[in-house]
Amino acid sequence: MRAFVFPGQGSQKVGMGADLAAASAVAREVFEEVDDALGQKLSLIMREGPEDQLTLTENAQPAIMANAIAVLRVLEKEGGIAIADKADFVAGHSLGEYTALCAAGAFSLADTARLLKLRGQSMQAAVPVGVGAMAALLGADIAKATALAEAAAEGEVCTVANDNDPTQVVLSGHKGAIERAVAMVKDHGIKRGVLLPVSAPFHCPLMEPAAQAMAKAFEKTPPRQLAVTLFANVTAAPVTDPVEVARLLVEQVTGRVRWRESAIAMQAAGVDQFIELGGKVLGPMIARTVADVSITSVITMADIEALLKDL
Repeated sequence: MRAFVFPGQGSQKVGMGADLAAASAVAREVFEEVDDALGQKLSLIMREGPEDQLTLTENAQPAIMANAIAVLRVLEKEGGIAIADKADFVAGHSLGEYTALCAAGAFSLADTARLLKLRGQSMQAAVPVGVGAMAALLGADIAKATALAEAAAEGEVCTVANDNDPTQVVLSGHKGAIERAVAMVKDHGIKRGVLLPVSAPFHCPLMEPAAQAMAKAFEKTPPRQLAVTLFANVTAAPVTDPVEVARLLVEQVTGRVRWRESAIAMQAAGVDQFIELGGKVLGPMIARTVADVSITSVITMADIEALLKDL
């Protein structure tokens, strides 16, 4: 069985999608459609930067999605395949869940771009700059990370935001609490803690205003029926019901990204082939989590051609 997976924030870089756009009219159409939906030249920022503009959450989120969907559209339109025929499941890391839902037909490309722009803006606006922070814990499993978060909280928010794989967990919350956690890593048997260059503390209770903004957005733009089953971030379980999908997307803004558990659950459901579209971030996490699976990263035209032979 096969799962298509889609990367999250942090996978953006200046120049993303440029080679694919140069090689394929189908890819160019995706970037143009996203530009039109947002009323901004996002494709220009993706191609030429500046990096600080691309890194802004409200730009990075739709950019990463557009890059992955461009790869998918080239596969589908130039390769003559349909993801509904080739994928048993889809999943995405944080914002990548929206990309996965776009791939599965739950949202149009234009709606996905607008939803992610709003999500980025709402997450940024939820917490004043400098109040929140995030840190990656390297050499930490979920038990060690949870104990550290509880010890560092001291009445502030300090919680596990992403359980990525058995060696990497991300904490999110108030800046003071996150800095305390980084200072205390050695006491908890964790190799090291690194403050992340993010503009807001994602996937923690401080994001509640953003969750409310997304709930309103889904009233206007509800998900449609999925052509492929989604493994959801906050449950690490399959979901197909559009009403449930919308509820889980709202919960995901403040909730934990259970990526390690999702990889395990997908393998348990029979997945032995993971294909990451538009990045090389999730593949290594999956490889550290489950054994005896094949993992392919598809970014370039050459990657696409190689995958088409395999499919």
